[in-house]
Amino acid sequence: MDKVVTAEQALAGISDGATLAVGGFGLCGIPATLIAALHRSGVSDLRLVSNNCGVDDWGLGILLADRRISRVTGSYVGENKEFARQYLSGELEVELCPQGTLAERLRAGGCGIPAFFTPAGVGSQIAEGGLPWRYDAAGAVAVASPAREIREFGGVAHVLEEAIVTDFALVAAAKGDRYGNLVFDKTAQNFNPLCAMAGRVTIAEVRELVELDPAEVQLPGVFVQHIVHAPDIERRIEKVTVTDLAPAVAR
Repeated sequence: MDKVVTAEQALAGISDGATLAVGGFGLCGIPATLIAALHRSGVSDLRLVSNNCGVDDWGLGILLADRRISRVTGSYVGENKEFARQYLSGELEVELCPQGTLAERLRAGGCGIPAFFTPAGVGSQIAEGGLPWRYDAAGAVAVASPAREIREFGGVAHVLEEAIVTDFALVAAAKGDRYGNLVFDKTAQNFNPLCAMAGRVTIAEVRELVELDPAEVQLPGVFVQHIVHAPDIERRIEKVTVTDLAPAVAR
């Protein structure tokens, strides 16, 4: 039952072309230790599912910069210039998904629910199809999203969304025990538990390796196959905003 291993041992099964769900939101709650170890391993052609793709020099951005990622399913891409460049030049395939829908697709995958209907996206290209997933070198659309099934429930149109299940999941938690039970820090709860549920093999890095009271567990160890103790993880802020609170000098 002891699931504690090194990052290299945990990631050994990930090969070229693997699909990964990666937790975090911006730079909050990202599995930076696992991402760095994955970068060192040299794997490529990765198909990622993550809310966003880090920034140009941190998080998933370091994999992107080295052309290790071939496809991204996500919700927000506005902080990464290299991401935009690769997408618009046809080097990267991108499936954009409403944030709440992405979260539910991951949760559904973890719960064994193959698909669900949601009103989010009705009347847009999410439902009607035609969103550019990949461009060619000339800037024309090479791969577009397909149209989705639409049904009415209670007189309201809903679009069919398929669940997401990935080969692996990489997540970060504030605390964990040797059995894989996890506790997340504040808003790091947003995508980490859902990604952990969606992965067939889930690897969690934890800042603190402790004995947990069952009452404080936020994600049970049944969803986690490997634990990596990462006490010295570097944490960054996506955008630093400061305010001058010094009182005005009287004249």
